Amino acid sequence: MALVLHSWKANKNAYKAFIAAEYNGVKIDLSPDFVMGVTNKSPEYLKMNPIGKVPVLETPDGAIFESNAIARYVARLKDSSLFGSSSIDYGHVEQWIDFSTTELDAHISTILRPRFGYGVYHPAVEEAANAALKRSFAALNSYLASNTFLVGHSVTLADIILTCNLYLGFTYILTKSFTSEFPHVERYFWTLVNQPNFRKIIGEVKQTDAIPPVKTPEEAAAAAKPKPEPKKQEEKPKAAPAAEEEAPKPKAKNPLDLLPPSKMILDEWKRLYSNTKTNFREVAIKGFWDMYDPEGYSLWFCDYKYNDENTVSFVTLNKVSGFLQRMDLARKYAFGKMLVIGSEAPFKVKGLWLFRGQEIPQFVIDECYDMELYEWKKVDISDEAQKERVNQMIEDQEPFEGEALLDAKCFK
Repeated sequence: MALVLHSWKANKNAYKAFIAAEYNGVKIDLSPDFVMGVTNKSPEYLKMNPIGKVPVLETPDGAIFESNAIARYVARLKDSSLFGSSSIDYGHVEQWIDFSTTELDAHISTILRPRFGYGVYHPAVEEAANAALKRSFAALNSYLASNTFLVGHSVTLADIILTCNLYLGFTYILTKSFTSEFPHVERYFWTLVNQPNFRKIIGEVKQTDAIPPVKTPEEAAAAAKPKPEPKKQEEKPKAAPAAEEEAPKPKAKNPLDLLPPSKMILDEWKRLYSNTKTNFREVAIKGFWDMYDPEGYSLWFCDYKYNDENTVSFVTLNKVSGFLQRMDLARKYAFGKMLVIGSEAPFKVKGLWLFRGQEIPQFVIDECYDMELYEWKKVDISDEAQKERVNQMIEDQEPFEGEALLDAKCFK
């Protein structure tokens, strides 16, 4: 029998098992007929979990309930690195799983329940939960200042469970005004949810702009109650104009697609960049300026605002990789080079970006939170010094501005 998870699809506790399964090469089927409040009250379900909580994993050897236990089971089905590579790693994975459950999930749930209509709102209780959550975020932020992941240098089960426990917080109650106090937690969360195995299960994640109001149990029940279908009326012939009004509207185009055509074909430049292996200055750099269209494109320098925090090389490199990953939404309209500079800490992060249009696209500013972590300056191509700096960044010249390059990453 295959592994079957009994849950609704968009359940952050179910996400734990599915993401662990992606990392571990395990197949789990989602129960197709699950209905919350019905299935989990049935005699068959209560045999698997007498409390009726969700999710439950049905296995050939019996059922497992409690989401962390299910995720642990999935992580142990194969010899994977989800528990680290040593006994102390295993202990640290378990330590962070407990932390994420008791210090994060518990307090987030306390704030969320009255907003979903599952409990009575008490201002003093919520105030205490907020204070505890800030303390936990401060502790986590301090740890992540010098660590990309919770244990070791790759994703473990601790990262999976902690990120899933943060998920409802970021999407419902943790606005930017709260999380901006903890930049390392922000960086960590967005890095994890944009990993391919996370994104495959969770999809695109957007941070909430506002905290939802408290609901009474009656309001929650009314909102959850299916709306009756409208009674069918005798069909009447529709006039042609009405039919046109009801036709589906075409998907709105990206504003950049509406700009006048440019003589610069971005894909041609990217191919030239990728295929030039020798005489880079004479071929690629010259080709870039031959193609460049200052009316259709603009060049921008960026400098990371918090270079004094870049004290660990691999953390800095992962920070830049995460930024490039989140910039994927602009791949059709941009080319970028990111340089990590210095032979010792603190490392400097500087970049060069080519964008379609005369300004940084608004949808990039709106969707990629990393943008505000950098100072942006438009390149003046009439200034030969700035133009030469563009050349040096495109070709990864070393030393760059008198310093060694730790790494250079390209977005194309």
